[in-house]
Amino acid sequence: MKASRIPLILLALTSSSVFAADADISLTNESAKGQINFFQTNSDMQLGAGYTYHEGSRHIGNIDFHAQGRTAVGNLPTTAGLGLRAIAWEDDRLDGGAVGLGGFATLNIPEAPGLSFTGALHYAPSILSFGDSDDMTSLELRANYRVIRNAELFVGYRYLNTDFEFRGDLDLDEGPLAGMKLFF
Repeated sequence: MKASRIPLILLALTSSSVFAADADISLTNESAKGQINFFQTNSDMQLGAGYTYHEGSRHIGNIDFHAQGRTAVGNLPTTAGLGLRAIAWEDDRLDGGAVGLGGFATLNIPEAPGLSFTGALHYAPSILSFGDSDDMTSLELRANYRVIRNAELFVGYRYLNTDFEFRGDLDLDEGPLAGMKLFF
């Protein structure tokens, strides 16, 4: 990562409380991701932006836009959203991106206050892909624990894959993750 980008990333993350509802940072063995969501979970819409630096000079950015609401799955209180995740990535000689359709859900466990599970899945077929990407799949699964009112820790798994026309596929980011989320 160029040294000139580091101050900009730090400024964006530290000033997030001025204009964001939550921010999270997660790490895999080969990547670091920061995500900012701009609206509370009780809002009807959600807008978010994220940046991932993957070892080997791969840069991945995303912008999320979802309609969201509260519901229940069985007897579990749930926040769910449906919408779009736009992903752009750049590697040494390759770059591309896609606009994936999909959504997310966070299930809260009433019997274990503070414990919740989150899943997000977005898929972009070739018609919604550009550059070197022919299609793209984004999956993230998390187990969350709210340590205090405005912070939680999480562990999980992230999978971001793109296919190339006539050349196979590439895992842009994949592996177990750990991180924390701060609520403002």
